[in-house]
Amino acid sequence: MLLRIATRKSQLALWQTEHVAARLRALDASLDVELVPLSTRGDEVLDRSLSAIGGKGLFLKELELALERGEADIAVHSLKDVPVELDAGFELAAILEREDPADAFVSNSHADLDALPERAIVGTSSLRRHAQIKARRPDLQVRDLRGNVNTRLAKLDAGDYDAIILAVAGLKRLGFDARIRASLSVPDWLPAAAQGAICIETRSGDRATINRVRALHHEATAARIDAERALNRRLGGSCQVPIGALATIAGKQLHLQGLVGHATSGRVVRAQGTGPLGEPVALGETVADALLAAGAGELLGL
Repeated sequence: MLLRIATRKSQLALWQTEHVAARLRALDASLDVELVPLSTRGDEVLDRSLSAIGGKGLFLKELELALERGEADIAVHSLKDVPVELDAGFELAAILEREDPADAFVSNSHADLDALPERAIVGTSSLRRHAQIKARRPDLQVRDLRGNVNTRLAKLDAGDYDAIILAVAGLKRLGFDARIRASLSVPDWLPAAAQGAICIETRSGDRATINRVRALHHEATAARIDAERALNRRLGGSCQVPIGALATIAGKQLHLQGLVGHATSGRVVRAQGTGPLGEPVALGETVADALLAAGAGELLGL
């Protein structure tokens, strides 16, 4: 059987897609997997921030069109780039086990965010990261940083920035573990909802394909991410608003921390909650409501 996988052309996207392909081949040695590399608007427009050109959904549209036209059977995404509401005709058939969801502080000269000198330049393409930097170090200069992982590291090495913030998962997957100077993690710092997770998108109703890839689905990861994405959905979240969320599991309980920030002022509103592992969406909505009650609506312009 031939299975065609739509993917972006970046090194990280190709790594993730090859990882999925290898997992599927391990389940069925007779499976013939073919990659369908595509360029997306999010990859092509690098001179403006994601928020300015329409958000992270720009990394998906071309891949979904390939699915719609029958040129691919599945698409592989970084789940943090997937909008909380998919267009009609598509569904997430599997969420793979999550890698470390934290953000990484990367610098050639400084040990961590607190060690940066006053007015140091930090690069990031994320408003969520921008807001948390400003909340912690209002003196720092935060400048936009686009491009794939290699491009961003090259700009750091060229001296354009004193430090940059990247996802730990992407650095680990590409073998750049040694570039991580410090991990930015809870409770002081929250990642994007679903950061570190890979997902598989299919056409709705394509039962044969859905059943095949469902074998890669990781229930515990899905529960955590369902809570995080429910929070995001309740708040109308996209990359145009600084929202962070992280769910963790303790026994049969799910704990969720969330924040909403403001990239200019550095103001951050936080909330957290705990609920049954089997009710992640309800927990996400509850914590989102707590954020709104604490003043997040003002930051989100609601």
